[in-house]
Amino acid sequence: MAAEVRRVLVYGGRGALGSKCVDYFKSRRWWVASIDVTENAAANANVVVKLSDSFTQQSEEVTSAVDQLLEGEKVDAILCVAGGWAGGSAKAKSFYKNCDMMWKQSVWTSTISSHLATKHLKEGGLLTLSGANAGLSATPGMIAYGMAKAAVHQLCQSLGGEKSGLPANSAAVAYSLLPWIRQPTEPQCLMQTSVAGHH
Repeated sequence: MAAEVRRVLVYGGRGALGSKCVDYFKSRRWWVASIDVTENAAANANVVVKLSDSFTQQSEEVTSAVDQLLEGEKVDAILCVAGGWAGGSAKAKSFYKNCDMMWKQSVWTSTISSHLATKHLKEGGLLTLSGANAGLSATPGMIAYGMAKAAVHQLCQSLGGEKSGLPANSAAVAYSLLPWIRQPTEPQCLMQTSVAGHH
């Protein structure tokens, strides 16, 4: 009897961390789908995200594409590793632009991943979101980044509540990467900052 194929969705699967996640799960013989603005050739399947200024448009397009891709199959994990960084205070000329960019890169992707988990994650599955220590305290020198990460941590905590929509016995984790990713060859250390279980 053949072993059951394990499946994972990697949102941000073409970025520095996302590509490593895709490679890791592929090396463990998982079926891997990458969701990103460009394809990851190493993945079994790709959902290419069209950039948009409309959250509802982008979220509906990604959700529909994942629905078609999975055709009712459930996944063991959804990893949202999309994101970015922007500095600056509220006085910065780029403040509005940075807020818009951080919201799109962190909050939109985490929100879409969370909804995908309600539809496609197996019972007992895992959802990870890209949090940051910056989301847990004041960040006057990088307000847009801290504000977006705070929203991700709040989302994660809410997913652990009753009636959040997540499957039974699943878990949502918002993590922070330490140290910063500098080289593809350097080991990565994960530090859990927010955990929400769903029973």
